[in-house]
Amino acid sequence: MDIADLITPECVAANLKATSKKQLLQDLSKRMADITGVAERAIFDVLLERERLGTTGVGSGIAIPHGKLPDLDRPHGFFAKLESPIDFDSIDEQPVDLIFLLLAPESAGADHLKALARVSRLLRNKGICQKLRETDSPTSLYALLTQEAASHAA
Repeated sequence: MDIADLITPECVAANLKATSKKQLLQDLSKRMADITGVAERAIFDVLLERERLGTTGVGSGIAIPHGKLPDLDRPHGFFAKLESPIDFDSIDEQPVDLIFLLLAPESAGADHLKALARVSRLLRNKGICQKLRETDSPTSLYALLTQEAASHAA
């Protein structure tokens, strides 16, 4: 599974404004509702429930909030670079500025885990994260996120 299978250029936001984890998750839920057609409240609830199990702030300024919903036909992602880092209760207690939201169908057991692993691998790459933090263009962010898939296809 490639990142390009999860996001489209419309699923990338640069310089997103958020002052709290809850506000960020509400904003991302609204954006994902517009993209997936799933109710905003259902998305928000599943993300909050996942955060109650343990933070999805994985460290190094990165969060990967995720959840499963019955009304999805395939995994969907949304990447956001925040204007200013926010507290996300991350495991390293550092504020978060790079967020990759991942939603999958309830029936997508292995695919959900593969997508999570793929996103995690990408965002563990310090070079890519540095480039993501240095750009303010959604088009450039999308290109950086999907470039690895393009280089494998060549």
